[in-house]
Order: sequence, then C-alpha cells, then structure tokens
Amino acid sequence: MPLELLLRGVWAVRGRVALATLLLYVLGALLVVSWPRSFVARGVVAPAESTGIATSSLLSPASLLANGGLLDNRPGGNFAVYLDALRSAEAVEMLARDTPLLDYLTRLRAAGLTGALRDIFGLRLEADLDDARNWLDRNLAVTQSTASITFSLELKHRDRAAALDALARLHGFAEAKVRADLGDLAARRVAALRAQLQTETDLYVRQSLYDLLSQQQRAGLVVGADRTVAARVVSAPMVERRASVPNRALLLVLLAVAVPLAVGGLTLALVLLGWQPKPWRWQRRPAGVPWHAGWRRGFGLW
Repeated sequence: MPLELLLRGVWAVRGRVALATLLLYVLGALLVVSWPRSFVARGVVAPAESTGIATSSLLSPASLLANGGLLDNRPGGNFAVYLDALRSAEAVEMLARDTPLLDYLTRLRAAGLTGALRDIFGLRLEADLDDARNWLDRNLAVTQSTASITFSLELKHRDRAAALDALARLHGFAEAKVRADLGDLAARRVAALRAQLQTETDLYVRQSLYDLLSQQQRAGLVVGADRTVAARVVSAPMVERRASVPNRALLLVLLAVAVPLAVGGLTLALVLLGWQPKPWRWQRRPAGVPWHAGWRRGFGLW
C-alpha cells in the first residue's frame, strides 16, 4: 500500500484512534493508581575483609590478589557466604518463625480477584515456606555500588515497621550464621587436634600439632570476640517515611508513551489489512422517537 493511502486511511479514523487512546490510558491510569504501594527499607554494608584488622585477615592473612585479582569485583570470602545466607532457606524459616510473614502472605493470597478465584476453585489460601521464599526472592535486592565496594540492601514491604524489622533480622541472621559456622569449625578442629595429641608419641609431629592447635585456638578466640565477621555496617537499616514502590508518576509517564504507540501500531496494521470503518453518523433524533431506538451499529448515533 502506498504511504499516501496509508496515511489517508489513518487520518480517516483519527477520532476513533484518539478515543481508544484516551480510554486505554484512563484504564491503565486507574490500575496504576489502585495498585498498592510498598515501603522500602535500605541499608549499606561493606565486606569486612576490606579492613586491615578484619576477622578474616587475623585468621588467615592473604594477598590482595588471592581471590581473582584486582579486576575481579565479585564478593568473596565470608562476605559471599553472608550474601547467600540472606536468601537461604534458613533465613526464610527465621522470618516465618519470628515475624508474622506467613499471616501477611496469607492475607495477600486471600485478597482481590485471585483470592476469590482460589476460594471458588477450592485452592490453597494459607501461605507456606515456599511462598515466603518466593516473596523474599522478589522483594530483597542486593546492589553493588559502582563507585565503591559497598553493597546496598533493599527490602520492600507494604508495612513500614515490618520492612525495617525484616531487613534488620536478615542482616543479623546472616552475620550470626557466618560467625557460628567459623566458631563451630574452629571448635571441631581444636577437638580433633587434642584427640590426636593424646595418641601421638613422635616429638616432631607433636610440635606441628601444637602449632596447628594454637592457630585454631586463636581463630576461635577472634571469632568469639569480634561481632563483625562478614559484613561491616556502613549505614544502618532505615525505612522511608512515604511508600515509593511502585513509582506512580514514572508509570503514568511511560503509559502516556506506550498507549499511543500501541494504538497507532494497531491502527496501521488494520489499515494495511484493508480495514474500512463506516463513518460516524450524527443526526438529530426525530420527535417522538425514544432515545434508545436511535443507536446504529458501531458508533452510529442519531
């Protein structure tokens, strides 16, 4: 189809295109405005290995190039274990045990249209640990700063106090898990070395075992004395005063761009397929004719 005919066909239905664009935008705007908003709790942490007197350096001093080199910006060491522990199954169980997370998710599942459909079809409404883990994966974000070695932790929740409490609990749980694992490892090594020393008779082997025992006792002492083993808190968890997710202003702007493009593309496709709509007919309703008897097919009116 020539471009001139295509533009002429689109221009012929400009009124319907404008009306469809307006209706779709109003419908999308109503959905955006009615979408429940969530609060975001934020905190900033840094790897504890980044300091000279960190627990990891006291336990086993290592070179800066030991974990992949200067060009490798991936987290490593105890901090990598800390980040994985934030989303672990144990963290989900802790939230389900110490916070009303499952009750909150159950209310969300029972609300709205999806809740009515679950009730009609007899589907499960009570949230379980799998639902809690999916919620944590969707709402917890860990973002590395591009200007420094710090990491930003963000957790979304519809309740302001619950968002701050959950993020603080997650940080405390992950840090405690790393510290407990290191302490348990040192204790088991000390017990094994002491058991070996009770049966070893060779003087030179016993001296090596005593050196290893002193190292593990030192490690247990450092882990027990230091509260920060994996992640050093740069900015304590805080929560915003006003809910910010989703960003309604940004969504409305994007909707104002996407809806005209979608309607215009659909109109071009219909015109290319040969769509020839009937023109609107605006006539005055004759006297004595009821208002509902004047409607014609499509958009035709009296």
